[in-house]
Amino acid sequence: MPLDKWNPLKELESMRKEMDRIWEDLFPSRKPEAAPWKRQATGPEQATVSPAIDIIDRTDEIVVRAEMPGVAKDDIDISLQDGTLTIKGEVKEEAGQKEGNYTYSERNYRYFARSLNIPFKIKQDGIKATLKDGVLSVQLPKVVEEQPRKITVEIS
Repeated sequence: MPLDKWNPLKELESMRKEMDRIWEDLFPSRKPEAAPWKRQATGPEQATVSPAIDIIDRTDEIVVRAEMPGVAKDDIDISLQDGTLTIKGEVKEEAGQKEGNYTYSERNYRYFARSLNIPFKIKQDGIKATLKDGVLSVQLPKVVEEQPRKITVEIS
């Protein structure tokens, strides 16, 4: 059995690759070809994607903005259950290439889903969602908690 010479740089390289993999899992790349959707599965028939989001915590509401280029409002489903906001839907696009007297085209289908924990009580009847210029904005009004109030004792 041949013995390999120990190389400490090989171990460091292995650790670096593992750290790169972990970093990419935590903070997906924002390369132009990946934005605004991160592919999680590939295939000609279907791909699962995850929209890029921003979460804004204001004093009276939480605002969630998600990039949804090319998505019709009827193809988006938003729900809030047990403190979890879920945004899901589908993207249907037609890709075409004209050659001579005929057109070659195929349908591109992508399903997306994103769930977020909302750490505040939300007024269910005040939730609003708007889609403008490919950006979905979901406004989640916070339930105003009653603040403890000091009661003064009067002398009678």
